[in-house]
Amino acid sequence: MTVEIIRVRMQTSNRNLELYRTDPDKFLRRYVTMDETWAHHFDPETKQQSMQWKHPTSPPVVKFRKVISASKVMVSVFWDSEGVLLTDYLEKGKTVTGTYYAGLIHKLREVIKEKRRGKLTQGVLLHHDNAPAHTSHVATATIHKCGFELLSHPPYSPDLAPSDFHLFRHLSICAKMIGGGDAFYLKFWIKLTLLERNRQFSLSFRS
Repeated sequence: MTVEIIRVRMQTSNRNLELYRTDPDKFLRRYVTMDETWAHHFDPETKQQSMQWKHPTSPPVVKFRKVISASKVMVSVFWDSEGVLLTDYLEKGKTVTGTYYAGLIHKLREVIKEKRRGKLTQGVLLHHDNAPAHTSHVATATIHKCGFELLSHPPYSPDLAPSDFHLFRHLSICAKMIGGGDAFYLKFWIKLTLLERNRQFSLSFRS
């Protein structure tokens, strides 16, 4: 990461933090974020997860080879401080494009209108990373057409995506639990996992 990228990253983060500090409650009422992730039927362990304590004279631990199932789904999740708003599964063989993402923005507006009374009036503050589909002309035009305000995301900063901290690590655990199977069962368990996250969001929001 270059010095210039670090500088821009800090500037963008400070601007967003200042916007939050101006009125934290209003910021959280307006805030909506999203991200996409691949959910596999079987996630391999990280090197740290696979480590085991053993005596220096103990024989090496025999481990079975871990194979990721060919069945996987790409899921896009939109959520706010109250919970998950919208999930969408990419059709097999398709890719995330600006047109596809623009369609999700239209769906998001309708969902917010139905589930979050008053949020559109307050003005939606949409946050996403700088993936090409998100920053494409068609997606940007659709976001403005829907009346959403964009919250800047620092360049080259996937580590600052809220979904990775609050949602996707739970989906990874879910994928490990169910093991093999087809996409139908994977989507079912993803739905259950997100419902549980909704409950946790609701408890946190009320407290």
